[in-house]
Amino acid sequence: MGIYLNPGADLLLEAKRDEIYVDKSALIEELNKVYGKSRKYVCVSRPRRFGKTMAANMVCAYYDRTVADEVFDGLAIARAEDFSRYRGACDVLRINMQEFLSRAQDIEGLLSRLRRIVLRDLLRAYPDVDYFDREDLVECIQDVYQETQRPFVIVIDEWDCIFREYPHDTAAQRKYLDFLRDWLKDKAYIGLAYMTGILPVKKYGTHSALNMFTEYSMENPGPFAPYVGFTGDEVRRLCAEYGMDFGECCAWYDGYSFTNCQHVFSPKSVVEAMLRREYDDYWTKTETYEALKVYIDLNEGGLRDAIVKMIAGGRQKINTLTFTNDMTTFTSADDVMTLLVHLGYLGYDRREEEVFIPNNEILREYIAATKQGEEWQIVSRAVQASDALLAAVFEKDAAAVAAGVEKAHLETSQIQYNDENALSYTLSLAFYSARRFYNIVRELPAGKGFADLAFLPRPQHAEKPALVIELKWDRAAETAIRQIKEKEYAGALAAYAGEVLLVGVSYDKKTRRHEAVIETWQKASS
Repeated sequence: MGIYLNPGADLLLEAKRDEIYVDKSALIEELNKVYGKSRKYVCVSRPRRFGKTMAANMVCAYYDRTVADEVFDGLAIARAEDFSRYRGACDVLRINMQEFLSRAQDIEGLLSRLRRIVLRDLLRAYPDVDYFDREDLVECIQDVYQETQRPFVIVIDEWDCIFREYPHDTAAQRKYLDFLRDWLKDKAYIGLAYMTGILPVKKYGTHSALNMFTEYSMENPGPFAPYVGFTGDEVRRLCAEYGMDFGECCAWYDGYSFTNCQHVFSPKSVVEAMLRREYDDYWTKTETYEALKVYIDLNEGGLRDAIVKMIAGGRQKINTLTFTNDMTTFTSADDVMTLLVHLGYLGYDRREEEVFIPNNEILREYIAATKQGEEWQIVSRAVQASDALLAAVFEKDAAAVAAGVEKAHLETSQIQYNDENALSYTLSLAFYSARRFYNIVRELPAGKGFADLAFLPRPQHAEKPALVIELKWDRAAETAIRQIKEKEYAGALAAYAGEVLLVGVSYDKKTRRHEAVIETWQKASS
């Protein structure tokens, strides 16, 4: 067993000893489907702290010929029909590129160190092979394979760190990609090449130097979707075990959704919340909000307006195809938002081609990133006023509610909204504070310029009243209340035991004046 060649199972066993270990070993079944085939090149990208390294350690241990089968006792992969087919059948090379980069002065130093240190492991393990050139990494691997007929599994973690650490050094990036291509492409000695990172493979123009890789990313993780983060079922079991409210956990950390896995949670945050018995920002605290602010401040092609819309609960159409998979080349707001999808700061609905802020933890990061700078004052002022506006609703102070909504609308509509949905987004932003207690459901029924919003208290905040809000343009607030009753919006809350407030808000487009009416819904007696 070497350091990089056949590194063993120590890191997998360490993870299994943690207080919380969620078994993701079924991922290996997906890799076994492509092992030894033309699709044996797999690149899996996902945000930081989403379990990439743990998965890499697990993959290494499975294929490593020096690891005993018993390591996988009790795991899902051990119950798979093809568990024994490739288990321990390979020589594994495990490379963490960030480790090599941190010890090198430049790309030449990184590649030189990588070649030398892997060759050392290889020559120690196979001293009797008749090597053609003991200083050529590719030649030596080919010679070992020729001698043993045992395929190599090459696992590269943090493969894209070059593009994050040297974002403007295109010469270094190309040299690095050329090295990977020479090492990996069209090589019979490879049974599987598995790379993990945050970014998909870098594109130059319309082509990629590593076009042999099949990519599974936050845009489209395909069959790897259940392994991006924790699934709803996994989190539900953890909440039951640790006595935590599942609905509250959803509000904080759910929101990443894919075709074959509708609920994906941030694993770092869920683990911390369970162990600390407290919901808070955990994933976002691993990096300061300035990292997000750098990108949203670019304001490429109206990016700022799109961000404010999403902070207010909306969605934004985007085209992800022009993104070149780096952190510097932006030709549009779509490119920046696509990067934010890969970084985990936006969710992506592939079917609708829309992005959105996935959960309250990420929303709080956007709010933190918009606290400074004149260009973000519309968000800052609305958030600061949101506590008072929510309190006014609780107190049924209709005049204060009308004044608060009017102030928020005048500030936001002048900058970014000129259509009939303006009030809906304005109200969602103005009621930012409500997200601490409520799940907010936004609807846009057919008709001219009105929106319905329902604020549903999460179980931990059942003492709060539910709110059903109707907005009307150029019609009295009483009309909004009447429509709530006629359409029986509040009827959906019939099973809710607490108080329900009906809030009607009207807007006069000519005078830009607002009116509000607040009533307590009188439930029909049973």
